[in-house]
Amino acid sequence: MKIAFVGKGGSGKTTLSSLFVRHLADQHVPVVAIDADINQNLGAALGLDEESLAKIPPMGAHLEQIKELLRGDNPRITSARSMIKTTPPGRGSRLLTVTGDNPLHDRFGVSVHGATLMVTGPFAERDLGVACYHSKVGAAEMYLNHLVDGPGEYVVVDMTAGADAFASGMFTRFDMTFLIAEPTVRGVGVYHQYADHARDHDVTIRVIGNKVQDPSDVEFLREHVGEALSGWMTHSGFVRSMEKGHRPELWELEEDNVKTLALMRDMVDAVPKDWEKFTRQSAEFHLRNARAWGNEAKSADLAAQLDPDFLMGPTALTT
Repeated sequence: MKIAFVGKGGSGKTTLSSLFVRHLADQHVPVVAIDADINQNLGAALGLDEESLAKIPPMGAHLEQIKELLRGDNPRITSARSMIKTTPPGRGSRLLTVTGDNPLHDRFGVSVHGATLMVTGPFAERDLGVACYHSKVGAAEMYLNHLVDGPGEYVVVDMTAGADAFASGMFTRFDMTFLIAEPTVRGVGVYHQYADHARDHDVTIRVIGNKVQDPSDVEFLREHVGEALSGWMTHSGFVRSMEKGHRPELWELEEDNVKTLALMRDMVDAVPKDWEKFTRQSAEFHLRNARAWGNEAKSADLAAQLDPDFLMGPTALTT
């Protein structure tokens, strides 16, 4: 299952995504974690030191290499340079799996707490005025477009904060989107903004309250987000310790918060996998990007990259 964590800056989005990654890995299931936030903090939240973080090769700095690998021998894609971030796979493309041989994991992944961590890379000074962060996030979008994840396998993506998470079709790549909301007016306001953006795209959003201190906080969240509220994390000494730079063991997390993480996994596991929708939305957003800028940028009709007889999913691995 592919899972996104979104929310306003400061909501605890990165902290909760790191706890969810650790919770899954603690259950000895395959987990991939991707830091796709402009503020690259997921690795630190998972406990990596600065020296270790500096050694992780950023996916966003190797787009052409990733494109060349994913292109495979797909006859509809004439070259890696003709690919854009939304170019979907077709017959002949190199598909990826969570377990087994995965060259992107080998090249860009590091192991932490039993999970594979990859990063899109920070927004560097040389990018100022000449690039947007979505060019780096495009590496993660291409990875997700070409990934066949199976039952009991999880990919957790810490998305960039705010409405920027909807600046590309990547928000449709997930089976579940957890929106982390504090019990404040601004915190719940972000939910309504996200819900408006996602309404026409069949995106499943579940709100997880964070920094909840008493029942009145829960009632506030229920009043403002209704049935979308699916759980909450209470004010946590464990998290406070993390924020001070300590590295507590997961078993030290408060029992009620452990139950919330387990509930979140149950919600994810209950979502039916819909490869037909995944394939259809890939085509929809590719055509949208092609018309908006891709055709002009690549001096080609990128609609020709679509393989109308291709269905993404497990069956594509054997054809």
